[in-house]
Amino acid sequence: MTDLTALKSTIEAIRPASAQTLQEATTAMADKVKPLGSLGRLEDVATRIASLRGRIDLPDPTPAVVVCAADHGVANQGVSAFPQPVTGLMLTAFGSGGAAVAVLSRAARARLVVADLGVIDPPAVPGLLERSVRPGTADSTLEPAMTVAEATSALGHGIGIAHELIDDGVDLIALGEMGIGNTTTASALTAALLGRDAAATCGRGTGLDDEQVAHKVSVVDQILARHATSGVSNDPLATLASIGGLEVAALAGVVLGAAERRIPVIVDGFITGAAALVAARLAPASTDAMIAGHLSPEPGHALQLAALGLRPLLDLEMRLGEGSGAALAINLVRSAIAVLTEMATFASLGLAETNPVA
Repeated sequence: MTDLTALKSTIEAIRPASAQTLQEATTAMADKVKPLGSLGRLEDVATRIASLRGRIDLPDPTPAVVVCAADHGVANQGVSAFPQPVTGLMLTAFGSGGAAVAVLSRAARARLVVADLGVIDPPAVPGLLERSVRPGTADSTLEPAMTVAEATSALGHGIGIAHELIDDGVDLIALGEMGIGNTTTASALTAALLGRDAAATCGRGTGLDDEQVAHKVSVVDQILARHATSGVSNDPLATLASIGGLEVAALAGVVLGAAERRIPVIVDGFITGAAALVAARLAPASTDAMIAGHLSPEPGHALQLAALGLRPLLDLEMRLGEGSGAALAINLVRSAIAVLTEMATFASLGLAETNPVA
C-alpha cells in the first residue's frame, strides 16, 4: 500500500531529461552517413531517449508491455457496446496469448505483463499480477469512483510494477489497458483535466452508434457536473479519485515509476493517454519519459497529445486499446536506438571533410 508520502517521494525524484545529453546525441546523429535530418522523426525519438537516459551508447532495448485491467461502475449507465463481464473474459485471452496485444507483443519481442487492479470477477490466469484495490470503481455519476487512498494505492501499484520490471532488466515500457466503460472514464478525466466539454472528448469507444455516443456525452456531462462542484479539476489526485479508474491510476503510476528511473514509456491510445495526463499533472517532468505510440480516432486523444506536447509515431486508425498501438511502436523505437548506436559516421569512413555540418 502506497501512502501519500511515498507517492510524493516518487514525484519529487522525477527530473527533466538531460539537455547536455540531448545536444551530444543531436551532434552524434548529425555525423551519421546521411543528409542532415534525413531520418526525420526517427532521429528525434533516438535523441529524446538518449536525453532521458543520460547516455548516447544505448543498448538494444528489453521491452515489456504492461496491461492494467479494472472494472468501472459507470458501465452500469449503458455506455459500452459490451457487458461488464467482458473485462474478466479478456484477461483469459491475454493469458492464453490470443488477444491482439499478446500477438503484437510477441512480434515485438516484448514481455507481456497483465495486472488486475480491480476486475469484479477475475478469472484464474497463470501469471496474472494480483494488485486489486477494490472490485471495480463506484458509479461516478452517483458518487466518487474511489477514495483518494484507493487512487493512491493504485498509483503505488503501478509505480511498483515499473520498478520491478526495471530491476529485472526492462528498459522500455509500453502501456495497455482493459476495462469495460473505461473510454467514458477517460473522456470525463480528459475533459476535467483539460477544461473541455464532454462533446469534445467523447467518441465511439467500443463501436457505439450516434445515439449511443449522444448518451455517452450525457453521462460524461453528469459526471462533470457532479464533480465540478467541489473544484476537483484543480487537483489531479482528487480528480482521479472522483472520476476513476483503477487501471488508469495504475498506468499513471507506471509512468511515474518509469520516469523516476529515467526509462521511456510508450503511451498507447485514449485510455493510456488519460493516465499520461494524470502523471503529467502530478509530475510535469514525467512527459520527458513519454513517447506517443499512435493516434487513436477517439477525439479526445488528439487533445491529450497536444496537452502533453507529444506527436504520435503511427496513425493507423486503430482504436482497439489493450496496448496494441504501443506494442506496434516498440520496433520503431528499437530502430531509432539502433540508428543512433550502430550507424556509421562520416569520420568512421574517413569522409569527415564531406560532412555538411563538420
